[in-house]
Amino acid sequence: QMERKFLKRGFNFNVILVGESGMGKSTLVNSIFASHLIDTQGRRAAQEVIRKTTEIAPVTQTLEENGVRVKLTIVDTPGFGDQCNNEGCWVPVIKYIKDQHAAYLERELKPQRDRVIVDTRIHACLYFLNPGSRGLRPLDVEVLKRLTEVTNVIPVIAKSDSMTIEERTAFKRRIKEELAFHRIIVFPYACEDDSEEDRMLNASIRELIPFAVVGSEEVMELDGKLVRGRRHGWGVINIFDENHSDFVHLRNFMLRTHLSDLIEVTAQRHYEQFRTSQLRQIKELRAQQAAAAATGGPHAMPTQAPPQAPVAGVLQHQPMTQV
Repeated sequence: QMERKFLKRGFNFNVILVGESGMGKSTLVNSIFASHLIDTQGRRAAQEVIRKTTEIAPVTQTLEENGVRVKLTIVDTPGFGDQCNNEGCWVPVIKYIKDQHAAYLERELKPQRDRVIVDTRIHACLYFLNPGSRGLRPLDVEVLKRLTEVTNVIPVIAKSDSMTIEERTAFKRRIKEELAFHRIIVFPYACEDDSEEDRMLNASIRELIPFAVVGSEEVMELDGKLVRGRRHGWGVINIFDENHSDFVHLRNFMLRTHLSDLIEVTAQRHYEQFRTSQLRQIKELRAQQAAAAATGGPHAMPTQAPPQAPVAGVLQHQPMTQV
């Protein structure tokens, strides 16, 4: 009965896309959800102004399939990694993710909270690796270390049809080695409570990571069938062909086998860590206020502050304006 109510009410699923311009982020997401959800944020003409900072561009759509309603939010990050000096380009991304945790916590701590709290927390981060690099760049290492602390990161090799099969295999192996060397743990995580079936499934997923993907919104005919693909001089890449790319594996991973896990791990791991940290700071702040009031020091504050005042003082992540 609870499951029926949950499916009837629907749920939120929020994905953030992180990668430099030209990696096919918008195309891949539109391909995964088989719908044109977002437009590319890249420059379309030479006269367009080059972005000097990373921007945050969330788009929300409501999808329904088999009677299940999903409120999907895709957050693009145009401008990320596009400068000669990319120092700090990850700051707006990390801030946005923490903003959503803070907004959820504030709704949760209200004296009269809503029956259903709107969940804008980021459940998955698709991190796009440049196929032209020889492995993880220093920027990738820095950003991945920070992202894995606050959300579930899924690394993908963008536009993998630009590589030969041998190059793709070698690139995947190199990325896995560098992730292990830098102690960067990506989703899915190992868990003692997993069943043997779950362990086998997650092991097969880890073999595929990073997913070598190809996305396309163009429908073309191939061997008498209509497929989504990319046309090259030597033939057509069928994005649904597992011999051509890992697109099908990524789609099944995100939308079928691990969708509930992405949402659950966000709530029980990343949000709980943020919540614990914030409530600990609130407790310490109130202890300082009480001690100052008891001693009558120059920084003494009223002992009976409004319930929301200490929270606002600690939660410095004010939600960013959604566009």
